[in-house]
Amino acid sequence: MSNIIEIKNITKEFKVLNRREGLKGSIKDLFSRDYKIVRAVDNISMTIQQGEIVGYLGPNGAGKSTTIKMMTGILEPTSGEILVGGNVPYENRTKNAQEIGVVFGQRSQLWWALPLVESFKILKDIYGVSDKDYEDMLALYQSLVDIEPLLHKPVRQMSLGQRTLSDILAAFLHNPKIVFLDEPTIGLDVSMKAKIRTLIHALNQEKHTTVILTTHDMGDVDALCRRIVIIDKGKMLYDNDIEHLKNFFGSYRTLKIRIDGSLKQLAEEIDRKLSDFKVSADDEWISILVDEEKATVMEVLSRLQQSYKIRDMQLEEISTEEVIKKIYEEGVQ
Repeated sequence: MSNIIEIKNITKEFKVLNRREGLKGSIKDLFSRDYKIVRAVDNISMTIQQGEIVGYLGPNGAGKSTTIKMMTGILEPTSGEILVGGNVPYENRTKNAQEIGVVFGQRSQLWWALPLVESFKILKDIYGVSDKDYEDMLALYQSLVDIEPLLHKPVRQMSLGQRTLSDILAAFLHNPKIVFLDEPTIGLDVSMKAKIRTLIHALNQEKHTTVILTTHDMGDVDALCRRIVIIDKGKMLYDNDIEHLKNFFGSYRTLKIRIDGSLKQLAEEIDRKLSDFKVSADDEWISILVDEEKATVMEVLSRLQQSYKIRDMQLEEISTEEVIKKIYEEGVQ
């Protein structure tokens, strides 16, 4: 498979004014040259092949959106090289825009007062989609999700889930090589999340479209991504498949126990006793993330039984969410 995106040592810096407080400070800022340089993306390199679904992950402020804006041609890198579909995106913005689709969070590209089908027809003309290709895409959409009830509904009358679904369909309408999805399932219920994940996966399989997905929902990652890239503070921390990542943290297990009493207070008490391990509580369970290189699950359980009457227990492999949290906190050694 050929590389659809090639990024070599890209860095993006912003010049930010050191602002003063108060009215006098604001007036002085008008004439100030006191700037600092903020490096939002710091020497990142990666290649992405045609047809991959890549999870691009990181905490808020990590540099994800800045990277995507460079890939879409909105921003120019301070240094480094970037090719998207063989084009330098910020030099060939029109050509690049024809070959990509974008869904940014809650910012809809659909016309608010028009029925969905009219938005589709406008996008068809903007991208120069032939009548046959347009009809083929609508037929494909109908086979994947029942869009007939939505086609003649004004976008302003749609629920959040229906609007998100429609935005994703609009992004794929001109059969782009790459689609960038920024938090596509944020704020949606479980049923609509599942429908959108199924749709994205089906369109990727049917059209071999490359998908770059940024999300904080690990359900999206588990359902869609075989490969993930993690960045924090502008630097790349990880670039490989999920299974490799889980194997990297293979010594971790989550021990879940039930004890009579206030679980929150008990969790705080256990956290003090088991200072080497992360302890949390929900409505039913106290969860202990055990690193078996430090102590086995049976050793931890034995220590707990000396002080508490355990009514029930479960043992789980470390989840993707826990792995990502640990990388944010500790990095990959």
